[in-house]
Amino acid sequence: MNIVTTPHDLQKLLNDAGTIGFVPTMGYLHEGHLSLVEAAKSENDLVVMSIFVNPTQFGPNEDLDRYPRDFERDEALAREAGVDVLFYPNTETMYPLDMARVTVRTGADVLCGASRPGHFDGVLTVVSKLFNLVRPTRAYFGLKDAQQVALIEGYVRDYFVPVEIRRCPIIREESGLAKSSRNVYLSETEKADASDINRALAEAKDALVQGKTIQDVKAHLEERLKNIPNSTIDYIEIKDYPTLTEVTSASTELLIAVAVQFERARLIDNVIWKRG
Repeated sequence: MNIVTTPHDLQKLLNDAGTIGFVPTMGYLHEGHLSLVEAAKSENDLVVMSIFVNPTQFGPNEDLDRYPRDFERDEALAREAGVDVLFYPNTETMYPLDMARVTVRTGADVLCGASRPGHFDGVLTVVSKLFNLVRPTRAYFGLKDAQQVALIEGYVRDYFVPVEIRRCPIIREESGLAKSSRNVYLSETEKADASDINRALAEAKDALVQGKTIQDVKAHLEERLKNIPNSTIDYIEIKDYPTLTEVTSASTELLIAVAVQFERARLIDNVIWKRG
């Protein structure tokens, strides 16, 4: 595995590389990230992973400074998983100047975008820079952040970016808790309590299958989630996917998404239901 820290060295390595599968991450790797590597290996000649904690997607009162970091651990996991090139730039490399940012035009004012203004502008800004550097054939993103996947797909479509976006399934703990780097913030008791989020989402999906109204399903979700100890509900939403607009009779995919705040961690999770 080659480890590079500069755009020049990265692009030199990738010249004439054949098909490239790209897995962008913020590090502190877990089984979810490694499942993306596995998918990329199965479809491409070369797998590139980036590790960069992107400051532009963090708000002023969020956890940028304490976001978990352990490069030696990540390097070992990436090497074992079969990553060919690990790109590990610093902030000065990725943001050398006071530069313009990509601005999300639609879909950024709901779900996490409503709670974290400017977050997805930061996400799309760094993704656009990484795509320009790596020039991947395919890029792999987990559906745990289904809104992020939808907005990246929209960016690629709207700006004619020559990359295929691969949606990859959520990887979960045995308890059902979605894998996340931020799970390290949870106590063992909180982890056990948080596993109820996935069970509540499964019940919500079943209720939609049975023909319950959107309003009834959201009310049931609220009742279930508000009973999780020492937590508060950030949002409960059911949207058309991937447009992130209101559900209509023409909607074929529905995203049921929630965010729950614990003492030190804000957890997001979702399920997607395809009608018919």
